[in-house]
Order: sequence, then structure tokens, then C-alpha cells
Amino acid sequence: MSAQPADHATVPPYAPAPGAPAELRALLRADRRADTWVPAFERDWAKALEDARDSFSLTPLHDVVRTWQLRVAAAPAVDAFMDSGRDESGFVDLDDVLGRRR
Repeated sequence: MSAQPADHATVPPYAPAPGAPAELRALLRADRRADTWVPAFERDWAKALEDARDSFSLTPLHDVVRTWQLRVAAAPAVDAFMDSGRDESGFVDLDDVLGRRR
């Protein structure tokens, strides 16, 4: 029996703090995009809760929090780009950037 080399060890994904979903929802409610973002977050959260119940895993919930944290973090850069007057008729699907959610 041999031990697996350290360079092949898998790193568990980042697990958000227990209060992260509530903090995130508060940020979304305070944002100017709240009318669209809050219902979308709550829809994603409800789906992740169902998936977590079925799988007995918190991974779907963590994925929702991570995805929305990235959206909130990217919002200022997106706003600056849009305000710059550049017309970008093409787009990149968020799933292509972040990877498929489970």
C-alpha cells in the first residue's frame, strides 16, 4: 500500500461561512439590481436546497453562494464597462466562465 503523493492531493472547495447566504441576500437587497437579483438568488437557493436534501450534500448551497458572490464582486467592473460606451453585442455565458453548476 502506498500513500498518494502530496502534489496529487485534492483540495476541498472553499466552504462559505455559515452566515454568508444571509449576508449575500442583504447585499443583493441593497443593490440597484435588487428587483432582478433577489428573486433570481432566491430561486437558485430554493433549487439548491432541494438538491442538497436529495444528495445529503451542502455542495449545491455552497455553489450558489460562490456564484452569487462572484456576480456581486464583478458588478462594478461590468458597470464600468457598460458606462464606458463600448458596445459589446456578443456575450460570454456565465457557465462558460464559472463552469457548470451541479
